[in-house]
Amino acid sequence: MKFITVQDLVNRFHLEILAGHSELHRPIAKSRVHRPGLEFVGYFDFFPQQRVQVLGRKEITYLHKQSEEERDSRIGHVVQYHPPCFVVTWNQEIEGLRYLIAHCERERIPLLRTPDSTSKWIGLADSYLTKMLAPEIQVHGVCVNVAGIGILLRGKSGVGKSETALTLIRRGHRLVADDAVVLKKINPETIIGTHDGKTKEFLALRSVGLINVARIYGRGAFQEETRIVLDIELTQWKENELYNELDVEPKFSSYMDVNIPHIQISLQPGRDVAGLVEAAANNWYLKLQGYSAAEEFMQRIEASVQQQQQHKP
Repeated sequence: MKFITVQDLVNRFHLEILAGHSELHRPIAKSRVHRPGLEFVGYFDFFPQQRVQVLGRKEITYLHKQSEEERDSRIGHVVQYHPPCFVVTWNQEIEGLRYLIAHCERERIPLLRTPDSTSKWIGLADSYLTKMLAPEIQVHGVCVNVAGIGILLRGKSGVGKSETALTLIRRGHRLVADDAVVLKKINPETIIGTHDGKTKEFLALRSVGLINVARIYGRGAFQEETRIVLDIELTQWKENELYNELDVEPKFSSYMDVNIPHIQISLQPGRDVAGLVEAAANNWYLKLQGYSAAEEFMQRIEASVQQQQQHKP
């Protein structure tokens, strides 16, 4: 099971540690945070105890309104489940958190604090945890972002994936990852493509070697991640194959049970492969808007035939 540690959360959001300094190694394996509410009134049937617990102004104000004995009882019932950590938002004053600090120190649970509002921090934390804990695989290929559309370029070694990516970069598009592309499944319908850290900003070109696209072409030539919406396979041209279909049968590639539209582009000397990738990306976007060039073409043919029939004597 994938996990990060409380220390990773502290580092990512620059959280202040109020209690549990020695327990920052505790694992976080759930991708969403939780605001305890019903738990403070004793209902624990569906308490997600493995999630980070967030205490905003609403929760802290409620606890302050209880008697000391009742407050200790209510927070004690939550603490006894030993969640990974608690995060207090809005930089709420430590003086009003003494009882919470005492409980966390006694149970050895990290208590953290952020100046962010509750809604803002929950949004940021959920996004971060979802990406960090998402199932992932690594595939051989190149990941690029073409006019806002994430594309995975695949094919055999030496077929021209990196060279195609270089041409796309020179045309104003962006590199995400070369050679080792990390795919993350962040929800049942979405795959994110990113790099593995070691190859960040690097593009490997045969006969040239490694180049840093951000240093050569500027920061706009690279981005950290992109949603993969097209899987394009580059293949060698075969003389006996038919390549003039008016409407290509929809095909899909599956990554971690997520289907991604698949297109095959055959390479031949003189073909503008980067231009074909751009066309495929733009055509996918138009189909997403409900437009099909093949359908419009067939409608024109049908209209022309009907017009000819109407003019027959």
